[in-house]
Amino acid sequence: MAEITINNKKYNVDDNLTIIQACEVANIEIPRFCYHEKLAIAGNCRMCLVEVVGGPPKPVASCAMPISSGMEIRTDSPMVKKAREGVMEFLLANHPLDCPICDQGGECDLQDQAYQYGKGFSEYIEDKRSVKPKDMGPLIKTYMTRCIHCTRCVRFMEDIAGTNEIGAINRGEEMEIATYLEKSITSELSGNIIDLCPVGALTSKPYAFKARSWELTSTDSIDIMDAIGSNISIDTKGSEVMRILPRVNEEINEEWISDKARFCYDGLKYQRLDKYYIKKQGKLVSCSYKEVLNDIAQKYESLNKDEIAIFSGQLSSLEEIFMLNHLSHKAGITNKECRLANQKISHQDSSSFLFNTKIENIDQADFCLLIGTNPRLEAPILNAKIHQRYISGNLKIASIGCDSDLTYKYKNLGDDLSILNEILSNKSEICKEIKEASFPIMIIGQEAVSIKEGFNVIELCKKIAQKYNFITQDYNNLNYLSRSTGLVNGMALDFTSEKNCHNILDECQNDQIKMVILHNVDDDIDFNKIKNCYTIYIGSHGDKGAHNADIIIPSNCFTEKTCHYINLEGRIQKSNKAIFSPTNAFDDFTIISDIAKSCNIKLDFDNIEDARSEIFKTLQPSNNFIKSNFIEPKKATPQLSQKINYHNFNYYLTNPIARSSPTLTICSKELANDN
Repeated sequence: MAEITINNKKYNVDDNLTIIQACEVANIEIPRFCYHEKLAIAGNCRMCLVEVVGGPPKPVASCAMPISSGMEIRTDSPMVKKAREGVMEFLLANHPLDCPICDQGGECDLQDQAYQYGKGFSEYIEDKRSVKPKDMGPLIKTYMTRCIHCTRCVRFMEDIAGTNEIGAINRGEEMEIATYLEKSITSELSGNIIDLCPVGALTSKPYAFKARSWELTSTDSIDIMDAIGSNISIDTKGSEVMRILPRVNEEINEEWISDKARFCYDGLKYQRLDKYYIKKQGKLVSCSYKEVLNDIAQKYESLNKDEIAIFSGQLSSLEEIFMLNHLSHKAGITNKECRLANQKISHQDSSSFLFNTKIENIDQADFCLLIGTNPRLEAPILNAKIHQRYISGNLKIASIGCDSDLTYKYKNLGDDLSILNEILSNKSEICKEIKEASFPIMIIGQEAVSIKEGFNVIELCKKIAQKYNFITQDYNNLNYLSRSTGLVNGMALDFTSEKNCHNILDECQNDQIKMVILHNVDDDIDFNKIKNCYTIYIGSHGDKGAHNADIIIPSNCFTEKTCHYINLEGRIQKSNKAIFSPTNAFDDFTIISDIAKSCNIKLDFDNIEDARSEIFKTLQPSNNFIKSNFIEPKKATPQLSQKINYHNFNYYLTNPIARSSPTLTICSKELANDN
């Protein structure tokens, strides 16, 4: 610890801090534009100038100056005030006077600091320079005349996103921030530079001229576009979502979110289901809710329990899957599945479907083995954490079954799973690096466990984990990277069958199963196999599931209900209702309860709060985490022979909300082919 004096008051602070960080600990405000606690120090803007008594005879940049014991700092002296006024005058010398039409108005750092630290007038009489806007793609609107060259965007793309797509060209007054070769930004995290820009140089293109910040109502929620569970804020105006922004959570997403999470919101109002439909003579006809329930009841009464199957999809919440599970239990239905891609994971072995290391602990890793996964597409926030650890120089990475640009260098071991047998028998080239690692992590993807030998892949990975200290008494670094929160919710509540999903679908195709309930199921399954079944679709969008249904019941999106989701770590988080749903769309609890009543199935829960209470009794979370059980592998060592043929998918169009979004559809056309 170091004892320093700030504005004539003494403070004891960590001696590894810079002056600006020490002032933050002391709750003293230092203005800044280029400095950001998550980015490398640049020292560009000079707005954070302070006076060091007995030090240099001029103000120093507090973001770049480390403290030392006995240092005396002044942040409010006449020297500092005059220096900040001068810097602000320089920053405003070329800045256009267009605050009334700038989307950053009302939440602009330059506005706020010019008011607080500027002198209110300028002595410059020279003409202002003008810079042409840059085309950075379909997501980012540019007005580069406003740019103050803080380089936050440049450092984010290099240090966090890892794509190095933005840089400075020219020098002095001719300096400009631009993309290299005038290409669109292809990073899945590009929208974060909108938040980082302290002025209106980079703004959201889909949000342009839609609303002002003071008109919006903000609701805390959780992103469900992937399984990370990023904390988000949903900003609404009236009954419409206007934008989605990140909320700070240092344990999960820090202060970043993926582009799909940020820009999916316009998909909430397109392709929405707002009527009930029954298929008559091969055509869907709108009808009343009562007609739908009566039709379901008649069909249910004509069938045996073995002739009914229920599937839950990637957007299903904890409460909804619990009620579907409860319904199936009360009705005696055993054909139920959430593992739609036929993943060979077990609900009893919860460590096989959880990311046991925890996202924040990636900062400790010194070796990472990827098996059948592309984190850049499946979980961009997680991939950014891996990249940050990699550029620190302390992480070595190897991959089996995926040869793609992950934004960092890694050793490609091929696509043959027999490599895992070689690693276990200490015959692989990578064994030495694993042995030298003090905190190695293993990440298994969907492609590795969905193949025929999926169970053996997990068994062999467990043996490797135990042999090479991926698992010790202190930690479990054997991880599964789920692509959706719906899968984790379903596995936690045992929404599974002894049969796998493919076997159930085969029975559907062979007329052994005659009635299928699809809850938010629009991906992964072969819909041709259920075309002869009486299919009930419960969901929000007219996507693949609805196109193959005999009964359609519209339900709420994640922004229209209060519910819980489990992220890939096993962390339970609450999503809050931000807007009301369209006409005729009910909450899923009501829909499932009404279906049960119409079929004379007696459920134990009359309201969602009772169901929610039972969920927490069942899961028994500790500090909001579900328990991670580890089942010892079998003694026999499986010999793997299959290859992983990783299928790169369109990142922007992975679920019905994303596919209904005009913004993400444009992204898929312009950017997906470049990745």
